[in-house]
Amino acid sequence: MIAPAPAPRPLGWPSIVRLGLVQSAIGAVVMLATSVLNRIMVVEYALPAALPAGLVAWHYAVQLSRPVWGHGSDKGRRRTPWIVAGMGVLALGALLAVEALAIIRAAPVAGVLLSILAYALIGAGVGAAGTSLLALLATQVAPARRAAAASITWIMMVMGIVVTAGIASKLVDPFSLPRLALIVGGIVAGAFVLSCLAVWRVERPGLSFTDPIAAQDNGASFGDAVREMLRDPDAGRFTLFVFLSMFAYSMQDLILEPFAGLRFGYTPGQSTGLSSVQHMGVLSGMVLAGVGGSAFGGGSAAAMRRWIFGGCIGSALALTGLAMAARVGPGWPLAGNIFALGFANGVFAVAAIGAMMGLAGAAGPRREGMRMGVWGAAQAIAFGAGGLVGAVGVDIGRWAMGDTSRAFILVFASEALLFLVAAGLALRLSGWSAPRRASTHKTDREFAL
Repeated sequence: MIAPAPAPRPLGWPSIVRLGLVQSAIGAVVMLATSVLNRIMVVEYALPAALPAGLVAWHYAVQLSRPVWGHGSDKGRRRTPWIVAGMGVLALGALLAVEALAIIRAAPVAGVLLSILAYALIGAGVGAAGTSLLALLATQVAPARRAAAASITWIMMVMGIVVTAGIASKLVDPFSLPRLALIVGGIVAGAFVLSCLAVWRVERPGLSFTDPIAAQDNGASFGDAVREMLRDPDAGRFTLFVFLSMFAYSMQDLILEPFAGLRFGYTPGQSTGLSSVQHMGVLSGMVLAGVGGSAFGGGSAAAMRRWIFGGCIGSALALTGLAMAARVGPGWPLAGNIFALGFANGVFAVAAIGAMMGLAGAAGPRREGMRMGVWGAAQAIAFGAGGLVGAVGVDIGRWAMGDTSRAFILVFASEALLFLVAAGLALRLSGWSAPRRASTHKTDREFAL
């Protein structure tokens, strides 16, 4: 009698860390498109801030197609080709975005059209690679390790952003388009190769920890899921909280580097370095809230509410500081202020993910993925709309008031007010409990799902 072949073992920690490198690569390439190129369009090219903001919003809008990519990888029964293909599309989009900069001055219409195509590819690449990566983790990581695996991969994404921002800030000065193209090309090529090596032979055919009954219960449409969630008062309030807090966070995302250049006279390298400082703050806040504060892994609902509330209040105070920086100008400790903002953002974000995990299971089994998907869509919409509103607000303020400082003051103060509203909503959330199955884990998940 032939003995049956042993069942494949679940992914171990080395394999999980390798998959985290894919998230690092995604974060590195996206940082170039949303941070470095944004600043260059506004400051060096003197284009309206609404243009890069609109492009970034467009790349978020394209990411609303994530369910399509996930369904495709489900039908193909393997996730690795979708991850590799997604990274290839992402890399192509970043290279085209730089090429569009070379065209936009001589032929503005053609340059803008090429930019729209480039950022569509960036959004599609992030959606295909990121969604397939999460699906791979969900199906081949043992349930007891899923929360920790998500934490590792998202923290590694933040680290990829920090490292890339630091490298770019050192190499981009003195600025020239050929130098920028060389830097972006090198980072993009490195990210693609790293991703291919990271996923090489990691996926294990025949291994799945997905409940077969749950996997078949996928008939509800997105609209039905939204309506079902909104009938739950806490889920509806939490959806509003996610949207408001992410909207407030993203309003400053596209204007910080132009702010440093226009108000403080920073060079492209110096302002890109601020992005690294901000994300170091985010990472520090995530570690504190997730590990030191025990926001996950058995933390009570009341404890998570306190961390969310504290992070939102801290974000509002840091943004108030930036409004004061816009008035004072050079001499204000801008780097320290931006680190504080990132730190507070990391605290509230990682605690909010803890609440999200609890609320995702509040409706019973076979609803967690749908709920997380709805909140992920709310985040994508908020990020795109928030960045656009922040940049357009600066443009309108500069035009209407004729004063750059007052325009930035208005936008930063508006963000601070939104964080105060989000903090009030957080105190009203009461219907979740800490996920018992994850009580032995310490998780620190980043905010952008």
